[in-house]
Amino acid sequence: MNTIELDKALRKLRLSGMAEALEPRLIEARAGKLSHIDFLSTLVADELQRRGDRLVERRIKQAGFRDQGKTLDNFDFDFNKKMDRSLIFNLATGHFLSKAEDALFLGPPGTGKSHLAQAIGRAVILQGWSVLYREAHVLVEELADAVLDGRRKDYLAEIERVPLLIIDDLGMRQLPSTAAEDLLEVIMRRYERTSTLLTSNRPIEDWGRLLGDNAAVTAMLDRLLHHSHVLKAGPKSWRTHRRSSLQPEEALL
Repeated sequence: MNTIELDKALRKLRLSGMAEALEPRLIEARAGKLSHIDFLSTLVADELQRRGDRLVERRIKQAGFRDQGKTLDNFDFDFNKKMDRSLIFNLATGHFLSKAEDALFLGPPGTGKSHLAQAIGRAVILQGWSVLYREAHVLVEELADAVLDGRRKDYLAEIERVPLLIIDDLGMRQLPSTAAEDLLEVIMRRYERTSTLLTSNRPIEDWGRLLGDNAAVTAMLDRLLHHSHVLKAGPKSWRTHRRSSLQPEEALL
């Protein structure tokens, strides 16, 4: 079997990582840099790396992050120096997922809650976890659509299983009257089974009025805060700071 035939055979076996690395690895082997076992080992490693990269790409796509490229590396920790950086990086390790703990990010708009939530989501994906990101109003809308389509049970089962559910921007938009009960059911199903990271620009004392159901909100917070890591973001708004630093004509863009 020549190189061309071997390449075709590898691709037929769905070993595209090995196929793409075959030629450069053969060059290394012929140059005397690889023994037979090393040649085979590196090809297998190339295949595993390729599959791992594809899995990460697939999980990032499936997560449905709103913003592309939000990472901890490009977050400006110096702008709000009092934020608990150690907590953020601890969450990024993913250890809280193995213990089915939750996280709550609270603070004014523009303080980086959504950036950090998505960055942590990406970080734990790199460590092998699956993540689902939804803005609060989108999650409620999807559940309502599932009810209309007769898929409510299946939708909730999918939401219940994902290791990390990120519910972003609670309080940013007005929600329907059923939102409190819907969010409570989601939290109850996931409580002590899987982890939820929720961000809000409203203090928890306002959630009863915000969602219009004090009893449901109390029950939801009782579970969310039981095994929870709470991050107080801010106090300064990065977006407000950026607008104030722009020239008048730039601020209008």
